[in-house]
Parts: sequence; C-alpha cells; structure tokens
Amino acid sequence: MSTDISIKTGLDIKLKGAAKPFVDAAIKSKYFAVKPSDFHGIIPKLILKEGESVKAGEAIFYDKSNEAIKFVAPASGKIIEIARGEKRRILSIKIEADSTQSMLDHGKLDVSSASAEEIKAKLLSSGCWPFIKQRPYDIIANPTSEPKSIFISAHATAPLAASNEVVLKGHEEALQTALDALAKLTKGLIHVGIPSSGESIFGGMSGVVTHKIKGPHPSGNVGTLINKIDPVNKGEVVWTISPQDLVIIGKLLLTGEFDATRVIAFCGSSVSEPRYMQTKIGAELSTILYDKGIEQSDHVRIIMGNVLTGKQSAPDGYVDFYNNSLTVIPEGDDYELFGWNKPVFDKISSTRALTFSWLFPNKEYDLNTNTNGEHRAFVVTGNYEAVFPLDIYPMQLLKSCMYKDLDEMEALGMYEVAPEDFALTEFVCVSKQPHQEIIREGLDLMIKEIG
Repeated sequence: MSTDISIKTGLDIKLKGAAKPFVDAAIKSKYFAVKPSDFHGIIPKLILKEGESVKAGEAIFYDKSNEAIKFVAPASGKIIEIARGEKRRILSIKIEADSTQSMLDHGKLDVSSASAEEIKAKLLSSGCWPFIKQRPYDIIANPTSEPKSIFISAHATAPLAASNEVVLKGHEEALQTALDALAKLTKGLIHVGIPSSGESIFGGMSGVVTHKIKGPHPSGNVGTLINKIDPVNKGEVVWTISPQDLVIIGKLLLTGEFDATRVIAFCGSSVSEPRYMQTKIGAELSTILYDKGIEQSDHVRIIMGNVLTGKQSAPDGYVDFYNNSLTVIPEGDDYELFGWNKPVFDKISSTRALTFSWLFPNKEYDLNTNTNGEHRAFVVTGNYEAVFPLDIYPMQLLKSCMYKDLDEMEALGMYEVAPEDFALTEFVCVSKQPHQEIIREGLDLMIKEIG
C-alpha cells in the first residue's frame, strides 16, 4: 500500500545550467583523497600509514568510537600524504592512484540466504556502512540499533539536482539486491519517495513501499518524506540512504568489490557544457572543472552539492562521499547600489514586495552567491512557514537551538530534522541567519547531552 503526498508549502528555485541528460567520462584522476570531514561526528583512527600501498576497497581508518565502522580507499595506489590541521586533526588522506587499479575482494554474499548479522558485518567491513545515515542527529547509523523503518528519496527537487533516472540507469539488479539486503535489517518498511508524474526506476522494485510526491522543493527531501509518513519520536530511529549509494552497496554484495564509481551532475550557469560526468568518490575536481571550460581565473563559486546544501570547494578539491552534483555559479561579492530600493526582475523571492518572480514561475535565473542583505536579529515575517512543509515551528526550533534549551528542542521536533530541512528557510531569511549551522550545532549538543 502506498500513500501519495502532496506538498503545497515550499519554493522551486529554477536556475540556468541544468545538466543535459547524457553521461560523459571524466578524465582519469591521478590523485584521490578521503576526507574524515565528510563523515560528521566521527573521530578517525588510522590503520595505514603514509607511504603504504592500498587497494581499492581496503580500510584506511575506522571510527574511534566504534571500531566496526571502516572507511576505505576509493582507488588503489600509494598513500602519499596525510594532511593534518589543529591538534593534529586529520584533514585528508591523499592517494596517488596506480595506472592499473586493483580491488580488494570482500567476497560475494547471497542476500536471499544471508542473515541480518551477516549482511551487517559485510557492509561494515567493506566500507559501505557509512552510506547509511540515521535520524535523529543525521549521522552515520549506529549498527547496534534497529530502525523502525528505512527511507529513500528518489524525487530530486533541489536546484539543479541530479536526475535519479540518469544516474541509476542500467543498475536495476544492484538496486534490487541492496533493497533486499536492507529489508533484512529492519522489521519495518522501506519507504521510497518517487515523483508523482513520469516513470521511476523504483516503480518496478519489490520489497518497498513507494509514495508518489507532488509539490515544490523541499518535497524531495527525505526529511519531508519521514515527517509525512513515519515521524521520529524520542527513543525511535529511522535510517536513510540515497539512491546512488544503494548501487554501490548492491555491487559490493554481487561482486565482492567496493566500486566507488559515481555519476555526478556538473551544472550551473558558469558551466559552458552542463552534463553528467562519471567519476569516482574522492577524485580530483580539476579533472572535471578544467576539462569542461572552467578556467582557474574565472570568478566563480565551486560547490560540491547543490546551491542550498552543498559545501564550497577549492578548484583543487575532491569529490566528496555523499553528494552527486558539482555546481558552479558566479561569485557574488559585488555591491549593488540601491539594490534594496528598486523593483527586482532578475532574482527569486518568496514575497511580492518589489519582486516579480511570482509572475514567471517557469523562468530560469542566473543567480550568484550574494546574500542581498546583512546579518541581523530574527524578524518575524512568516516567510519560513511559507516554504517549510514539516509539521514543526521552524523559528521557534531555531531559537531553542540558539539558547540551548534541550527540553524545548525535544518538544519542537528536533529528533526528526537535519540541516538540509532548513536550507530553504535560510534562503528566504531576511535576517540572513545561518539556519543549517544553527540546526547542526543543536543536533551536536543533543548528541553530547542526551546521546
């Protein structure tokens, strides 16, 4: 049985530079990097040292607080640098790739006959477990807990988001294998959100409950799906995983190899040829950027992820562990004279005060990173509620995080949110408050005080 979901509150941000629906192969990367910062809350403990050789899929470090969770190399080669920051904190492990790649054989697993513990052990030892995240706290799932349900969003609504139909094409067997494995790790259901119109690759999958979702962004966020189907209460746990990560898990179970191949959308108004690129987790971004028209002298913002939730990256950065889009837009560090006091035709706004984007709902915009205002105290406008579809009071929750009232945070629904759920409220915020940062700090406080 499925439940259709219709979302009316939200905001679609249509930007220029959407990726064309065909996949190119990126230039083969010579260097790869694994960054512990991609995995929030973990404390890395190195297994291998600088100068040692490593196979693709071989463990490089584990989580100090849970030694069972391994993090593996995306490519075979030699560890040439372990970059450290303050207090010797590990920033990245850099690998010089071999010309001929060798894969560590983790062994195949017959999911149909395997037990839940065997599947869990395989995912932990192979480095696939970090793909599974949990609510509450939006962190890597605790392998000792059992989720009441598992959620997957296959409905991409974020600006310039990668199409799941493009990145998943041809991987039906791996997807079904991963879904069969996950089904054994919960007594609940696997819920998948799919678009209300058009075909979805998950429509033919067994063992899942599909939900057709209609409405503006953030209807495609997994947090929205959780809130509308099975909200998280105190003491409960749900797991989430992205569709493309299911492919890596499925291939691991079918072949015994950790295949870090990822198809990402290379998009944005500053990209001359927006398209999908096949690369690997941890690969150099320069192999994509400079091959497709981005010059080092260009005054642009490189974002690993989408424009709302992605992380700013340097041109010499690396493909991170979770995101499947690389967005390049103009840098917005210019001053706009009287920008606050004239009609606006070239920007998006959720209000109708001197703005006209509401007249052109299908217009695509070339936006930059300018915040169009300065940081100030919260102003009560009602804008947050207009783009926030969860049954939660967004401003009240943000304020409770800021003054660190744990009881109030619990009562207002902190257990089921993640920073990405507040990306749109941050976008429309006239006070220019860092909503996602506030929520992340609030979640970290709850982990520390409540656990």
